[in-house]
Amino acid sequence: MNKSGNILPGYIFPRKYTNYLFSLLFLLYMFDYVDRMVVSALLPYIKAEFSMSDARLGTLMSAVYLSIVILTFPVSFIIDRWSRRRTIGVMAALWSFATAAAAFTKSFGALITTRTFIGIGEAGYAPGGSAMISGLYPQEKRSWMMGLWNAAIPLGSAIGVAAGGFIAARWGWRSAFGIVAIPGLIIAILFFISKDYKTVKLEHRKGPRVKGANIVKIKMSTKDMFKEFADKPSLLFTYFGMMAVVFTTTSLLTWLPSYFTREYGTPVQQSSTKASLVMLLALIGAPLGGYIVDRWRRTKPNARLVFPGITSVVAAIFCFLAFIVFKDGMQYIFLLLFGVTVTMFIPAAGAITQDLVHPGLRATSYAIAVVIQNTLGSMLGPWVIGKISDKSGLHVAMSVLPAMVLLAGVLFLLGSLFYKKDILKVDEIELEPEVEMQ
Repeated sequence: MNKSGNILPGYIFPRKYTNYLFSLLFLLYMFDYVDRMVVSALLPYIKAEFSMSDARLGTLMSAVYLSIVILTFPVSFIIDRWSRRRTIGVMAALWSFATAAAAFTKSFGALITTRTFIGIGEAGYAPGGSAMISGLYPQEKRSWMMGLWNAAIPLGSAIGVAAGGFIAARWGWRSAFGIVAIPGLIIAILFFISKDYKTVKLEHRKGPRVKGANIVKIKMSTKDMFKEFADKPSLLFTYFGMMAVVFTTTSLLTWLPSYFTREYGTPVQQSSTKASLVMLLALIGAPLGGYIVDRWRRTKPNARLVFPGITSVVAAIFCFLAFIVFKDGMQYIFLLLFGVTVTMFIPAAGAITQDLVHPGLRATSYAIAVVIQNTLGSMLGPWVIGKISDKSGLHVAMSVLPAMVLLAGVLFLLGSLFYKKDILKVDEIELEPEVEMQ
């Protein structure tokens, strides 16, 4: 509580300033995905100019995720041990400059290089943002706020795909990169000068978990830190469940505009708009999923894993109906339903990565999720679908996706069996602001 007495229980800053920080985090996440996904709408133009195969085009997305995989761990360690806001501000500026640089490329190799630097900039944002939100809001609101924050992913993706198609049709595909880079740079500056909570010391609290008992703080060893992750099955199942969904959504975002153009002869700009609407409906799914799971958690402790298990199975059914059973109008209806349900897992799974680890390792925990989901999901997905497309056609390639979402549902449900035991292993530590708010 500060001198003005306006900090509510469970918060470290006044509500108004907390929501301001959240707004900056949301906008940065949105432009993270605008810059990342704008290339999806530009693939037909890039293919025509450089005469590349689909597998090769897929590397424009894979290059981003390869950089993220390589750098997420070191960047997340800096976030946990130094400063979330400073690191995030620097990263956002870097990915914005890299996006702008793509507008000046003259070769496919140069374009790949700029995409690599976008990934370098984005490497630690999801872990850092997740850790910051987990500290800004009380645990009972964690899924809801993570859901609202993660709504920036489909919103940014949809804006990136739609804006890319719109700008490219009027001013050329290179202009799309330059225009979408500007807002992220402005918000990065605002975030860099904001406030944060203090870095949490890596200490274990030894002693009985009863009120009034003596608690001894012991510095965590490397083995202790490793056990924070490896000794919790529900956390490991969550990491891989997230990977299976991300494999699907990244592949869909990358190839859906091209799918509509090739299957139905839809113009590029219209294909981009149709594809963006599918994932834009996740604006409903992510916040709604967070709201439902936080309410359900009041009576069912492992709801944060049971719920994404159920919604992922439902999403798999919609995806199966869209790509294997139906065509034309009915296909698009089921794709829209898929767009609503497939991202319902995000707030609950994201909260799990924060619930089950020491508060001083939250960014690192999400970094593990990022490495797994990007290595086996985001980075591999577009390339695998492109490779299958080269051999058997894009429709056949997209028919692989329902199985991946179903796998995610199974993994989340398996993780739910261990949650109650794993949550008891976590130290509860009160967070403090960097400066006293007046």
